Amino acid sequence: MADIRDLIDIRTIYHEPAATDFPLGREILDRYPKAERIVVPSHWNIPTLHGNAGSVEDWTRIKRSVLVLGVKKGLAMRPNGRSAHFIAPSSSNGCAMACAYCYVPRRKGYANPISLFVNTEAIGAAIRRHAERQGPLPEPDQIDGQSWVYDIGENGDLSVDATIGSGPRDLVAQFRTIPNAKASFATKAVNRELLAYDPGGRTRIRFSLMPERIARIVDVRTSPIPERIAAIDDFVAAGYEVHVNFSPVILYEGWESDWRALFEAVDDALSPRAKAQLKCEIILLTHNAALHEVNLGWHPKAEALLWRPDIQEAKRSEGGGDNLRYRSGWKGRWLARFKALLAERMPYCTVRYAF
Repeated sequence: MADIRDLIDIRTIYHEPAATDFPLGREILDRYPKAERIVVPSHWNIPTLHGNAGSVEDWTRIKRSVLVLGVKKGLAMRPNGRSAHFIAPSSSNGCAMACAYCYVPRRKGYANPISLFVNTEAIGAAIRRHAERQGPLPEPDQIDGQSWVYDIGENGDLSVDATIGSGPRDLVAQFRTIPNAKASFATKAVNRELLAYDPGGRTRIRFSLMPERIARIVDVRTSPIPERIAAIDDFVAAGYEVHVNFSPVILYEGWESDWRALFEAVDDALSPRAKAQLKCEIILLTHNAALHEVNLGWHPKAEALLWRPDIQEAKRSEGGGDNLRYRSGWKGRWLARFKALLAERMPYCTVRYAF
């Protein structure tokens, strides 16, 4: 993918009636004047996108051509304690990319196109009020040394969302003025328009990385790994804090040599300034039985990597899903080996958390 703007060609926009009451909603509708507009009672209540029937055969067309606009109702913060202190209300749900292991697809069917919430001012105001109530961060922790961190992209990819509307830009601007808080979001796309956002050190971007030959199979419709690595220095220079997510770590014959090569590529590419601020997260793959069945209909090659009952065990998710994760005991050994490989080549890269 040479340009992430090529990911989308919006032909159909489903939108709640109230979406046109907000400047961002009008901005997005004006950006796609030729798109068919279909009013729906709720961004969750779209029968043609509900469930998986028909979606497998039409997977990437739905990703590319359909957009949903809604109004975010719940504005509560959820405690996290891993990647961030709090999960902020999502400004989007769904994605134009199609990573084979993605956990986000839910009630709109596993094709799950981008849904954007147009009331970003309310989302930003809720974050500000919450941060004001928190006061200063009591002491440094594994999430941050000075500030409360809010994940603003749990259910989507803001780098892609920013090609559609100004919501991500407005959220980054909001955090410039909240002295005790930082924004954070993970991305698999390089959008260089974000370099002009002037984050002032108050937004952390986490580029997700994995070995390139594996990413070509499972990271469908994403920016190539070398492009993500090459962007790190530029985003640091633009005022972002830039971390990396080694995620998901997929185990297979030869994984160690592939990850060693990736660490070498990152180390060779980064400037001393980028290395000095770099930290990482390590997340071993968790897969899902229902997603496995869907993937067999459109991308069975990925399942040869993701579905490994010989080294995985069943795990019931909090939401009741039938998941598979690497077997306990062995998982700890593999994780220790991964950390050792990282420390050999990138000893400056602090592991913020791993699981």
